Amino acid sequence: QRIYYLSLEFYMGRTLQNTMINLGLQNACDEAVYQLGLDMEELEEIEEDAGLGNGGLGRLAACFLDSMATLGLAAYGYGIRYEYGIFNQKIRDGWQVEEADDWLRHGNPWEKARPEYMLPVHFYGRVEHSASGAKWIDTQVVLALPYDTPVPGYMNNTVNTMRLWSARAPNDFNLRDFNVGDYIQAVLDRNLAENISRVLYPNDNFFEGKELRLKQEYFVVAGTLQDIIRRFKASKFGSTDSVRTVFDSFPDQVAIQLNDTHPAMAIPELMRIFVDIEKLPWDTAWDITKQTFAYTNHTVLPEALERWPVDLVEKLLPRHLQIIYEINQRHLDHIASLFPNDVDRLRRMSLIEEGGIKRINMAHLCIVGSHAVNGVAKIHSEIVKTQVFEDFAALEPEKFQNKTNGITPRRWLLLCNPGLAELIAEKIGEDYVRDLSQLTKLHEFVDDDLFIREIAKVKQENKVKFALYLEKEYKVKINPSSMFDVHVKRIHEYKRQLMNCLHIITMYNRIRRDPSKLFVPRTVIIGGKAAPGYHMAKMIIKLINAVAQVVNNDPMVGSKLKVIFLENYRVSLAEKVIPATDLSEQISTAGTEASGTGNMKFMLNGALTIGTMDGANVEMAEEAGEENLFIFGMRVEDVTELDRKGYNAQLYYDRLPELKQAVDQIKSGFFSPKDPNLFNDVVNMLFHHDRFKVFADYEAYVKCQEKVSELYLNSKAWTKMVIKNIAAAGKFSSDRTIKEYARDIWHVEPSDLKIPPPNEPRDAAQDKTPNGTAA
Repeated sequence: QRIYYLSLEFYMGRTLQNTMINLGLQNACDEAVYQLGLDMEELEEIEEDAGLGNGGLGRLAACFLDSMATLGLAAYGYGIRYEYGIFNQKIRDGWQVEEADDWLRHGNPWEKARPEYMLPVHFYGRVEHSASGAKWIDTQVVLALPYDTPVPGYMNNTVNTMRLWSARAPNDFNLRDFNVGDYIQAVLDRNLAENISRVLYPNDNFFEGKELRLKQEYFVVAGTLQDIIRRFKASKFGSTDSVRTVFDSFPDQVAIQLNDTHPAMAIPELMRIFVDIEKLPWDTAWDITKQTFAYTNHTVLPEALERWPVDLVEKLLPRHLQIIYEINQRHLDHIASLFPNDVDRLRRMSLIEEGGIKRINMAHLCIVGSHAVNGVAKIHSEIVKTQVFEDFAALEPEKFQNKTNGITPRRWLLLCNPGLAELIAEKIGEDYVRDLSQLTKLHEFVDDDLFIREIAKVKQENKVKFALYLEKEYKVKINPSSMFDVHVKRIHEYKRQLMNCLHIITMYNRIRRDPSKLFVPRTVIIGGKAAPGYHMAKMIIKLINAVAQVVNNDPMVGSKLKVIFLENYRVSLAEKVIPATDLSEQISTAGTEASGTGNMKFMLNGALTIGTMDGANVEMAEEAGEENLFIFGMRVEDVTELDRKGYNAQLYYDRLPELKQAVDQIKSGFFSPKDPNLFNDVVNMLFHHDRFKVFADYEAYVKCQEKVSELYLNSKAWTKMVIKNIAAAGKFSSDRTIKEYARDIWHVEPSDLKIPPPNEPRDAAQDKTPNGTAA
């Protein structure tokens, strides 16, 4: 059985150090490079991030590839080789400015082009029906050229493949123009085809219904399914001739995981191949298709759910629209037979949304066309079942599952925090890297004074190193003994960077009100990118920078409070900031963050969490004990209740003097003296259309932050809580997540077999019994 993980994003970051660690070569390489008179760390800094993702969804795909290889699963990642990844963010005068990420300009040493596997992908055209079935004709062809990147497992000599497709124009592209004699134009027009893989759409949790985006989604699906079927048809004796024509065993040998709805067109595409090309009867084809696909839902925000206009799909993929209509008709007939006369249920469950522009609901297509649907944290999977897809879950409860996200401990501990990794290994051995649940053994050392001091020392060293980095990059003097309070993730209203900003202003006002009062010094670090078209997110970045400008230059404040906006937050920067963090901010409105994975990275690296009961925070609190996190604010039920009553921001503003003062300062231009009205849109939003209820949680948040400061004063108590958190982080390994997918969804068993290294003859390896002696 082969696993195919389909994702429009793979946020890989850098590859060099990760590869050395997984192959067990890091020390040897460091030494060799040192002998050459070079510095390995300088070398590592030269590598460009492969920024082929926006945030959580793309980084999860990258962690999953690492885990699938480490667990010895025969798995492939399939996506697009974007020429330009997520934009580089520059901050100019406090505003975000986007720059193209030309990450391939010096080439990419990790990939290998495979032109021998190039495949045609069709667009546009029309459908002809005849006695022999449907034919999609007069199409425009784009070629999909695969590039393979090796994905090494950790110390098991297994190497899987990530295959990314690049779009190429065929040589006869626009030959019609040659006949007119406009040769130059015909050659220039090749760009139209090749634009498909040019750039990653920079939206996170937001659907943008552009034709080029739909082309990307179908492009990756069409190339991948041809590849999968070629592999399935080839006989097991390694012959490349297509042998198999019977598809009964297809679901036993092929498992396809859809990472959100972006690759949803795979469902009608596989049906098209089975019905139109392989001539299978519809019911047989549908049965195989359903058993093959599984769908992961990543968000419950309505603006993030993909709904493609029917006329766009009809123009671009006319045959697929017919197939989707047929799927829908049979689906609705089935519902009608179970619930006669329930017209409203038919409307709610249809794949096609009527009213205004007719649209295809891609999540509904994924649910109907898959045998398993999962959310990515317990609370999220519950919301998926009881709210977002309630009708579907009522119909097929066994289809809906939870698979709580995880992170790879190779990159997010060994690579980024070697000091801590080493310290843990000294106490409990090195096996925890492949079995993170062993971290529970650290509970024995919670009261060990020496261990407490060593953990604190590692954190302090990481902070000093990061403080030097910040001073070099931002020319701000950082107090390394201050609390590093860090909020890094995409900038989005639901993630509530604004609430953090209000707390900064509140702290600032308190210092100014009574400069002699004891204040626990903080360095507040906020970082993240805003989608280029997301006005409010860009205003939030500007506001944070404006507040930082005032705070950092106020002599009354001195080193008690510093605010830094981290420019161009990305994987390689996360690897620097996370190990240096004391306090991790996970403060989304309850019920909005599907899971989060940054929260897990901070926990594993010895930061304490301040957060709402949302996403995986709930399970982190369950694992570590709620008393070992700083949990505050409304729960999902409270948010629902507040929605029912009607949220009135003014009430909180009138009742809380410190909130009123902070908001008035923003409103009056205290932070933007040159343009007092600069932040009117932000203030107006907070009062009149704040879907995420910042004011409602402000008071609880500020009080909770006071408890954080109080604990931080007691270094020993703080560090003991840190150790309890690290000891409880084992559940959040992506190895655990992938084992659950493998067993519950793909029906394969992970293997801990270590393949013999290439320099050892295979037969010799097979002759050895487990203890290494000849059999």
